Amino acid sequence: MATYDDLVFTHRLFMKGYPFSRYALDPVPCTPLGKPLHEARVAIVTSAGVHLPEQENFDHSIKGGDTSFREIPNTVETQTLCESHRSPGFDHTGIQTDRNLAFPLDRFRELEAEGVIGELNDRHFSFMGSIVMPRKLIDETSVQVAKMLREDGVDVAFLTPA
Repeated sequence: MATYDDLVFTHRLFMKGYPFSRYALDPVPCTPLGKPLHEARVAIVTSAGVHLPEQENFDHSIKGGDTSFREIPNTVETQTLCESHRSPGFDHTGIQTDRNLAFPLDRFRELEAEGVIGELNDRHFSFMGSIVMPRKLIDETSVQVAKMLREDGVDVAFLTPA
């Protein structure tokens, strides 16, 4: 496991000075699965900053972080996804080599084919990680995506951080 000493000096300074906040969510946005997983509709939600080639990159110039999202259709060829995550705090080569490390759509297609999950949703969602000012994400963007997932009849949102 990495420690502060493994980080470059600028990242250590950032982490030591970052005013970590707690955002109390009431009620807690988790609920027990109401049906067997092999009957559930599943969507992937990632903070890896992946997007389709024709979609705009996430905007690295927004102070506090880009709180927008990108819809990823279930039909996408996973390796064609672009990654525009702004954080230099992790090694991007793994995700660039295999997008499934951050957006495991091919693995979920296998789970669907094997009957482990009921079905994949027609769309999935990608956000930018490293959002240091998340209030807009919490109050607006995540609410919008949650509503879309609910409208799609999604039972399980599989979250993948980057």
